[in-house]
Amino acid sequence: MNDPGEPAAHGRLPAVDALRGFALLGILVVNSAQMMNPYEAEGFRDPGATPVDQAAAWLVTALASGKFYLLFSFLFGYSFTLQTAAAERDGGRAAARFLRRSLGLVLLGLAHAVLLYTGDILMAYGLLGLVLLWARRIAPATAVRTAAWIYGVFGTVLTGLGALAATVDEEEPVPHGEIARAVAAYRGTAGTVVRENLDRLPLVLAAALLMAPGVLAAFFAGLAAGKRRLLAPGGTDRARLRRITALGLAAGIPGAVLHASASQGPLHERWQLLGVGVGTLTAPALAAAYACLLLLLLDSPRGERVGRLFVPAGRLALTNYLGQSLIVTGVATAYGLSLYGRLGAAAVLVLALAVYALQLALSTAWLRRFRHGPAEWLLRALTLAARPGRARATRAPEPAGACRSDQVAGK
Repeated sequence: MNDPGEPAAHGRLPAVDALRGFALLGILVVNSAQMMNPYEAEGFRDPGATPVDQAAAWLVTALASGKFYLLFSFLFGYSFTLQTAAAERDGGRAAARFLRRSLGLVLLGLAHAVLLYTGDILMAYGLLGLVLLWARRIAPATAVRTAAWIYGVFGTVLTGLGALAATVDEEEPVPHGEIARAVAAYRGTAGTVVRENLDRLPLVLAAALLMAPGVLAAFFAGLAAGKRRLLAPGGTDRARLRRITALGLAAGIPGAVLHASASQGPLHERWQLLGVGVGTLTAPALAAAYACLLLLLLDSPRGERVGRLFVPAGRLALTNYLGQSLIVTGVATAYGLSLYGRLGAAAVLVLALAVYALQLALSTAWLRRFRHGPAEWLLRALTLAARPGRARATRAPEPAGACRSDQVAGK
């Protein structure tokens, strides 16, 4: 999410904010599908899906599932280097700041999981981020090797388990009773929504453990990139970005197709875990291709326009992340319209795109008046153990293509 230890707007790295703002779209389309559809939340195909809904679910799985949380985690690791540099410049204790920030993320994540969406990532970031603090002096090359080992072992084990599962003819029965109970709870009252979320907390922790290897690997990759200042102006060249994009698409698309086909059809359900394993192994390639494509756009003649679109949303990433859950949960549950389980995947995708467009517009308007979003202000206050400055932003955010000497690593 947004990083309170980074310098003020005039010292930020626009590419980091733009990537974070873009990643919000992928996070939203994946999370909204789980917040709105009980079968998606439980990992089963929706038996009532129309062909259009099946196509929408297939596209979300292929293009977004497992990719954007890696990009967010990479940016978290990258931003850690900016936070520590900012703390050192301010004469503060970087470790103490980060510990307070981690505590703030855990508390926000717990409230998010209980009140809104059980698929929260903030608690995992708050806890697993402590590894970054422990490894903050690691050499970039060592960090890259660590990331490769962690993710490679994780993906290989998951793929191996999937291959074994594919040899078993027995199908896991759809828990219709559990799904009906969840639907009744989320459509009931505000109290039943909270009770259902509380009942699901153990599953939340189990899911966080399952995601931990991917998150940690992306943390280390981002830490290495931050130490090398790869997202600072001039940190890499277009030829390298084009090569990574080509290789990422070549490796990532086949894995994404298998993942979606095994999860959403037409492949038999027994191939689902194998598809997840292969999709996991190839997800970093597609995530890297997405990031490099956006960086190429930012460095193109249209870079200023692209930056003005994504940078404000990235600067308010924490507020937008929580706001996404607030809006979609309001549509899905008894907090608002109680449409949980009533909208198909295509309608949910349209809803997600509309929410994202709204957030892009609101983020730009907000930053014309204020330096921080509401959630960013709160987390920054916890991080600094002091009230953040009340100064308003004096100008619109810098375009992502702008290159300023004081933006290099926040200097």
